[in-house]
Amino acid sequence: MDAGIGIENNGGSGVRRREERVLTRGGWLARRIGSRAGLPLLATWLGCVGGSAAAQGLVDAPSVTLTGMVEGQAQSTGGVQSPVSSGEVNGAVTDASGDIVSGADVILTREGTGDARKTATVSDGRFHFGGVGAGKFKINVSLKGFTPASYAGVLGAGEVFEVPAVKMDVASVTASVDVVASEEDLAQAEIKVQEHQRLLGIMPNFFVSYDWHAAPLTSQQKFELSWRSVLDPANIGINLIIAGVQQSQNSISGYGQGLAGYGKRFGNDSGVQLVGTALGGLVFPVIFRQDPRFFYKGTGTVKKRALYAMAQAVIQRGDNGKWQPAYSGILGDFSAGAISNLWLPKANRDGAATTFGEGFLAIGEDAIGNLVQEFVFRHITPHAPKYGSAAQP
Repeated sequence: MDAGIGIENNGGSGVRRREERVLTRGGWLARRIGSRAGLPLLATWLGCVGGSAAAQGLVDAPSVTLTGMVEGQAQSTGGVQSPVSSGEVNGAVTDASGDIVSGADVILTREGTGDARKTATVSDGRFHFGGVGAGKFKINVSLKGFTPASYAGVLGAGEVFEVPAVKMDVASVTASVDVVASEEDLAQAEIKVQEHQRLLGIMPNFFVSYDWHAAPLTSQQKFELSWRSVLDPANIGINLIIAGVQQSQNSISGYGQGLAGYGKRFGNDSGVQLVGTALGGLVFPVIFRQDPRFFYKGTGTVKKRALYAMAQAVIQRGDNGKWQPAYSGILGDFSAGAISNLWLPKANRDGAATTFGEGFLAIGEDAIGNLVQEFVFRHITPHAPKYGSAAQP
């Protein structure tokens, strides 16, 4: 018979030795089995041994011995969570409309442990984590095309925790579009700047560009620049003053004196300006595809700037950006003189030779005006834009 079960009638010392052999064998068996299934087996075996010993008056409290061995098993695991205290975390992922979301990444982390476990939602949108230790946990859900979502909870020992439906919103899409303005838009912006260019803040200085890289004007934009110049109150005021000077000097005597004479002189001056601006700033520039503006240089020696300015009386920038003979400007000067000569009183009309002479004189006046534009007007035009310098034509 096994020594652990046989009876020895040796008094108290024999009882103590028999109990020590029982505990020793029980501890060995617990370590050998090391599983939940082994605990009932161990308890049954100890119960049988303990019952036999108790029947013989040799063992007093085998239940205490069982408790001690179970606690010893927990200590021998090195602090690993006992399977009895773990639980499960389950849940489902949906979109904002409540439809299931499959294939989403689900990560479970436990607070204070640094542990992270990952799974994915299946076809019905659900996920499952088993063997999760008790305590605080957090669920993070992510999927391309959706904004990340999360949920935090506390899992009790042995609990099956059902996470409320985790809803994911569709991620907003931000499109980056590079908008390239058309040449027409760029030219329109340039015109808006030019229409605020005034000498001493009063007289219009619209037909000059301080931007060498200004976009070419469309026909509509050339028309806009022309009519704004003709109808500008400051230009109308200048014509009123000129008509008064002519009246005082009895210039164009065929118009006579008095209010009627003054009105005819004012009408003539306004007509000359209208025809010159319309032909030189609109009609011919549209026909020959040329830019009616003066392009400011602003840099270089005085000589180079002066030659550049005067040259623009006979050469003109085309809508293609290249320099060309100034068909628009030259024809505009001659045509304006010829047409205005037709409506003068017969006594004040000049012959064709004089008309041509006036045309050449107008070209010379353009050259002088360009010199003043290059060296003077820029400095007396408040808030004139600052751009890069022009290239030598």
